[in-house]
Amino acid sequence: MERHRTPVSSPVADGKDLSGPALKAFFRIAELWRLDSRQQQVLLGSPPPSTFFKWKKDLSGNLSRDVLERISYVLGIYKSLQILFEDSRNADEWISRLNAAAPFGGASALQRMLGGNVSDLFVVRQYLDAQRG
Repeated sequence: MERHRTPVSSPVADGKDLSGPALKAFFRIAELWRLDSRQQQVLLGSPPPSTFFKWKKDLSGNLSRDVLERISYVLGIYKSLQILFEDSRNADEWISRLNAAAPFGGASALQRMLGGNVSDLFVVRQYLDAQRG
C-alpha cells in the first residue's frame, strides 16, 4: 500500500497560503504602531516600492522566506507586548519609547528594529521573551 506524500513544493511549504494572512496581520500591527510606509518597508526587508504597495493594496503576494520570517518576528513582538502590558495602548506605544536596556542603548526598540537586518527583529523578540520569563 502506497502512502500519500505532500510534495515539497506545496503552497504551505513555500508560504503561498500564509502570505495573505501574514500581510493582513503585519499591516494591522503597523497601523497600531503608527508606522509610516518607509518604516514598514524596512521591517519587511526593503522590497521595491512597487512590490510593497501591491502587497499593501492586495494583501497578497508570493512572500519569500525572509519576508515571512520578518513578519513572524513582528507578530511575536506584538504578542509579547500584549502579554506584558495590561493596557494595549501602552503595549503599542512601547516600541517607540526610549529604552536604556542593553539591546537598545538608549534608543527605542523601533529604532533597533529599523536597523534593516532580520537579526534586529530577533534581538527585540528575544528581549521581550526574556522579560516574559
